[in-house]
Amino acid sequence: MNVRHFKNLIKYRLAFFVAFPFLIQACSTMQVVESDISMAHQPDFGLLLMAHGGTEEWNEAVLQATADVTSKYPVEVAFGMADAGSLERSVRRLEKLGVKDVGVVRMFVSGESWYERTQQILGTVEGAPQKGTSENPTSTFMPMGFWKIETDINFYMSEDGLADATEMDEVIVSRIKRLSRDPAREVAIIIAHGTGSDEEDSRWVEKITQRTVTAKSTLGLHDIKVFTLREDWFAKRGEAESNIRSYLAEASRVGLKPVVIPFRVHGFGPYTRVLEGLDYRADELGLLPHQNVNLWIANQAELLRKRAERPN
Repeated sequence: MNVRHFKNLIKYRLAFFVAFPFLIQACSTMQVVESDISMAHQPDFGLLLMAHGGTEEWNEAVLQATADVTSKYPVEVAFGMADAGSLERSVRRLEKLGVKDVGVVRMFVSGESWYERTQQILGTVEGAPQKGTSENPTSTFMPMGFWKIETDINFYMSEDGLADATEMDEVIVSRIKRLSRDPAREVAIIIAHGTGSDEEDSRWVEKITQRTVTAKSTLGLHDIKVFTLREDWFAKRGEAESNIRSYLAEASRVGLKPVVIPFRVHGFGPYTRVLEGLDYRADELGLLPHQNVNLWIANQAELLRKRAERPN
């Protein structure tokens, strides 16, 4: 071995011994990161988000609203009006991921919407038949399968709807501020879907009115009024539609400018046609997209995750 080769050999060995501790530490760090990633993708808890569903844009807005929770645990979205078929497909996908406990967040305006029906389908209360023993209703425009899903998953259901959520207060504030030009001479009309039961519909109005308290105290508008259209109950929709139109027309007559805010998950619904011929300002944005809706989903999911840790 010549002198030059010997010197190179000594240099390489010294470099190895100097670098060896750092290589060991790097390998150890890589193993920890790999373990963390594995745990993040195989938790016992998962989220099942229920939403009515609609156009491709409507559905995509809901999927985007889960962005804050998808990094924390597996998330499935079941579109429909508590349809057993949609729910079961989501449940099966969560099962394949090894999920044992599932928080069910129901993204409906009212927490009462399909609450007991969902409990029955998920098997947390009795009442749903076995699959294949009942017929799906044919009078609805969306699938409404009703059967008990057979699964070992434990379900923890949210009770609140968006009308109960204080996070929506800021959504209403931001929607009004986008449209407001001269607050003292403006009225905001908040319109929601509504329901057929007079008692339940009154609760819709009462709860959504609570969501406007911050806007009333901070924006300086002449008035903020909540209405429901009772969209799917034609015997009551006519009167509801007349009440909304009369309020807007009177506001315009006395020199006030109406701004219309839909308290809907997404979009403006049928309100353009309902308000045809009236003078008002609107950007036709529903509750989505807004970061506070994402926040509400994350908050509800975390509450249910904690409940799953301490089951009664």
